[in-house]
Amino acid sequence: MGAPVAINGPIGERAITCSHSQWSTGAAEQSERVRAESMGSMVASVEEIGAAAAPQAVERRLGELRATFESGRTRPLSWRQSQLRGLLRLLADKEEEAFRALHDDLGKHRAEAYRDEVGVLTKSANAALREIGKWAAPEKASSTHYLVTLQRILFVRLAHQLLLEPNSAVSWMGAQVWVPLVAFPASAQVVPEPLGVVLIFSCWNFPLGLSLEPLIGAIAAGNAVALKPSELAPATARFLEENIGEYLDATAVKVIQGGPAVGEQLMEHRWDKVLFTGCPRVARVVMAAAVKHLTPVALELGGKCPCIFDAVAGRRNLQTSVNRVIFAKWSSCAGQACIAIDYVLVEERFAPTLIKLLKSTLKRFIADSDQMARIVNGRHFQRLSNLLKDPAVAASILHGGGLDAKNLRSIEPTILLNPPLDSAIMTEEIFGPLLPIITVKKIEDSIAFVRARPKPLAVYAFTDSAPLKRRIVEETSSGSVTFNDAVVQFGVDTLPFGGVGQSGFGQYHGKYSFEMFSHKKAVLRRGFLVEAMLRYPPWDEQKIAMMRHLFRYDYVRFIFTFLGLRR
Repeated sequence: MGAPVAINGPIGERAITCSHSQWSTGAAEQSERVRAESMGSMVASVEEIGAAAAPQAVERRLGELRATFESGRTRPLSWRQSQLRGLLRLLADKEEEAFRALHDDLGKHRAEAYRDEVGVLTKSANAALREIGKWAAPEKASSTHYLVTLQRILFVRLAHQLLLEPNSAVSWMGAQVWVPLVAFPASAQVVPEPLGVVLIFSCWNFPLGLSLEPLIGAIAAGNAVALKPSELAPATARFLEENIGEYLDATAVKVIQGGPAVGEQLMEHRWDKVLFTGCPRVARVVMAAAVKHLTPVALELGGKCPCIFDAVAGRRNLQTSVNRVIFAKWSSCAGQACIAIDYVLVEERFAPTLIKLLKSTLKRFIADSDQMARIVNGRHFQRLSNLLKDPAVAASILHGGGLDAKNLRSIEPTILLNPPLDSAIMTEEIFGPLLPIITVKKIEDSIAFVRARPKPLAVYAFTDSAPLKRRIVEETSSGSVTFNDAVVQFGVDTLPFGGVGQSGFGQYHGKYSFEMFSHKKAVLRRGFLVEAMLRYPPWDEQKIAMMRHLFRYDYVRFIFTFLGLRR
């Protein structure tokens, strides 16, 4: 759910269409001039916080984070629970301030701000607080399982089948960690442990949600955290800096503000994990910087998320589907979201019906500009305007297309029919309130259309057809697939959120956030009661035969061979 920004310095100025990142290498003078032209008074805030984040200050704050983690302060379950409770208090006590910050940065209505950010965060923090005891518990296998296994081998006629299928044995053992009988006596555990000191790069389009959602998982896993909010959402960045330290442990969770130079400085340090939301081009720079310390990186990179719109049965279901398309395109930060619908694929014969319903419903849902967030800044507004200035694209506009740079950088919800597939609007992530509709002869043709393009963060499909649903799941690759709705998968904690291929790697939300910021440490404990000498030389054919049986978990034949008998 990232955001566009110009990237300057050693990698050159990044095209504005690289639509998520708020981190770059370098802070050249030209960068400040360009940002001043496009962001106006926002520059003063960026310069101010950039000056505050002097190299020495950053070093000191990171040193404090490292010292706090090394002291063991963040490891106890009680500390993690207290931080989650503190976060819930922050969201409750400062709700109105959060709404104001999100309105100042993006013009979000307080209802949208609650639905997409404050409410989602409250749900996620409560779920983590409720489940953290289970997440942090080791997965165990008791040594008594071996006695049960041995009893089955000796006294049950089906023992041979169980031994040849260890997964079957696990099911009736009820254990999550299976240890071969040959290791007896032994016990095994998988112990989740915190990674250490982690860095989270947030972004401007959901500046509160995408700062605190991963933070929930990081502190639930017992880490110390540095949070770098986007300088393009300065009001929310200030809100976070002013309140995080009051409600959470200020020695373990720190907000570090600044522009591109601060991002570059942060990546010079050693981290135990970095979560970065951005575009592939800048992600390569982040990963290159991470190589110095072999820092593991998780990337959320977005992409062009398609919506396959089949002819659903029933007038009510059709209207509901259109409502949900509008929600997923225009109602979530004016389409400035990595999981927003980027374009719609529909059969030629059904396109007029869909377009008619989209137009009429848009008029009801978004009667004025107050009902939709604004474009974040002048540069992004200009980028979207340029997409529509292409004559071939302009000719495809069926609805909207109005631009109002003076009125809070407003762009009217726009519907286009079959713009050229080689135009920028169909080759770049749109990240705005423009919706191309592409027609196909048969709805099944949409699968080949999606497969021919980079793997998206999400695929959406409105359909009643079970065969089509099955083909979409089996034949396309994406971070997620959602049928008969869109965007809502982001709020389902039991589903992992993340991309694949160019749309990113690494998954979070709910337990997956905990796991992203945890290391699963394997622990095996053995005793000295039994020692199998077959693993030591000198070698002979009997030892080789016994090893063959052990590696197949065929303990019956192993015993016969050990006793010198043939079976």
